[in-house]
Amino acid sequence: MARSLRIEFKGAFYHVMARGNHKKDIFFDDEDRWSFLQTLQEARDRTGWGVHAWVLMNNHYHLLLQTPHANLVEGMKWLQNAFTRRLNGRHRLWGTVFGDRYKAVLVEGESRDYLSTLLDYIHLNPARAGIAGSGEGGLLEYPWSSLAVAYATGPEARPRWMSVELGLAAFGMQDTVEGRKAFVGRLERRALEESTKAGIVPISEGVDARLSHLRRGWYWGSQAFSETAMELGKLQLQSRADPTLRATLLRHAHDEDAAEGLVTEALGCLGLGPEELIRLNGSDPRKVAIAAGLKRNTSVSLAWISGRLKMKSAANVSQQLRKLAQGGPASTPLHSDSKPAEEPDRGQVCTPEMHAGNVGSHPSLAGLASREIREPSTILKRSPRGVGPAEDSLGSSPG
Repeated sequence: MARSLRIEFKGAFYHVMARGNHKKDIFFDDEDRWSFLQTLQEARDRTGWGVHAWVLMNNHYHLLLQTPHANLVEGMKWLQNAFTRRLNGRHRLWGTVFGDRYKAVLVEGESRDYLSTLLDYIHLNPARAGIAGSGEGGLLEYPWSSLAVAYATGPEARPRWMSVELGLAAFGMQDTVEGRKAFVGRLERRALEESTKAGIVPISEGVDARLSHLRRGWYWGSQAFSETAMELGKLQLQSRADPTLRATLLRHAHDEDAAEGLVTEALGCLGLGPEELIRLNGSDPRKVAIAAGLKRNTSVSLAWISGRLKMKSAANVSQQLRKLAQGGPASTPLHSDSKPAEEPDRGQVCTPEMHAGNVGSHPSLAGLASREIREPSTILKRSPRGVGPAEDSLGSSPG
């Protein structure tokens, strides 16, 4: 029987599930769970995925992912293979860890109704399995989900690779102490209500579940969404049969993958995260420095650079690059005490000038795409409960 097509496109959302081979456990202890989360973080750094929700159970996991590039298959292949090698190596095992193919349900992520239902489905898994939600700690007593680790924690304590803004917004909430408390409180009440309903899974009023399903279907969304997805699937199949079209699609994908690698590495060198990219203005010298490297070393469009670096528009990117080429304000050092430095080795990844913020002398980021960032990882903070910040997680930092 032929395998079903994995429909991939920019910005796609997926509900990803995978179970152990023959439904056996894939996590034997907490160290295995830590290892999986470390591997997930590395996969996210490699692919640029948005990780919006997850839960780890004994013999399976659930993820809510968004792929800014059409790279779910590539990323999942690396994630599952890397974790399999690490798990087998640690326990001196061999063979397959996961059974069959992972399930990837395409999700209409732009719809609050479908997104909110999926977020609840993932976060209520421990309660529906009877391992959390009934004690004094409620759902937060189960540490191996994004609810306890990300949605119930402040930005400073939250893992850098987790995204919660979209999930909170799906319920009309903000990333503040009050918003996080409301998010957790609503789930706690729902878990309590469901405990008397023998596993019934309520569906949001705005959801049409006739032709889609969170687990068994191929998509979770409206009929219109499914028709759009099917058209994209036909294009994928056409590209397989048309060498010219396939080569064009692959070239664009390769260029954007290379560009994403440059951006990820440069942000790591400069110590910038997603929040800083949003906060900094479109003419910030660090953004302009990265944009210049992208323009020299890849063929991505100015529109792509503008969107990725939050530089307002393609026209602004063009203007800032012209200023940089003319030795204008964009090429001045970021710090007044920065001193001119010698031209560094173009094969060097994180140069002293990049760390110092001196964009006038950095090597235009050449060669970064082929190098991998290895930042010290602080995925989760251990605490008496096993994971998360030791302080009050909901109010550990101001909104």
